[in-house]
Amino acid sequence: MNNLPILVVDDEKNIRMTMSQSLEPLGLPVETAVNGEEALSRLQSGSFGLIFLDLKMPGLDGMEVLRIIRQKWPRLRVVIITAHGTIDSAVEAMKLGAVDFLQKPFSPGEIRELAQRVFNREALDADAVAEYGALIELAKRHITDGMFADARAVVKKAIAEAPGHPEAYNLLGALNEIRGDHLEAVKFYHMAVDIDPTYKTAMANLERVTSWRKYGVIDLGPDAAASEEETGGGNDDQ
Repeated sequence: MNNLPILVVDDEKNIRMTMSQSLEPLGLPVETAVNGEEALSRLQSGSFGLIFLDLKMPGLDGMEVLRIIRQKWPRLRVVIITAHGTIDSAVEAMKLGAVDFLQKPFSPGEIRELAQRVFNREALDADAVAEYGALIELAKRHITDGMFADARAVVKKAIAEAPGHPEAYNLLGALNEIRGDHLEAVKFYHMAVDIDPTYKTAMANLERVTSWRKYGVIDLGPDAAASEEETGGGNDDQ
């Protein structure tokens, strides 16, 4: 984990205070910004290792800030804060490297866990990763960096390692959405649900992508290591 500060961007004072206090145990400085303009000003004047960014803010909204971040600070990791777990352009956010979402309301533990997961992901050695959960996290890192072909290759390695888990199929669905192949996306979301009918991430993605409104985030799911038990019945159609 690097020693760079964390930036929290939200127009609600209580959210900024809660998140700052929740992140303190990580031992990193935490700075805050009340809107997109102040966030960009802070990014111009200092370096940060992670930013928690609210999408719905007056003035410059979070999506526009995310676009600017990807242009000027492409290596900066961003966690999107959303009030309802949905945004209007999931594919656009994913293309801009948004792979981690924090839905309000959230607990202090959820905030710290997500931040730690992002930092751990950065520390992965791409040449040495072989375990299923680490492969899933490496694929997410590649997506954040816009390396979609590399992400796809890593996901297929994860499926070969543990074909009975749903997370990798869900990621393939997301990657197909990014490149505009909705039929393939639906197929892989279905495969994830077939493997584990209780896997809410793939169920939410399937419902969103088949809805006429097409609203909501592309959910990449929690850390694969958080799965409580392995399910059987893999699928070789990759």
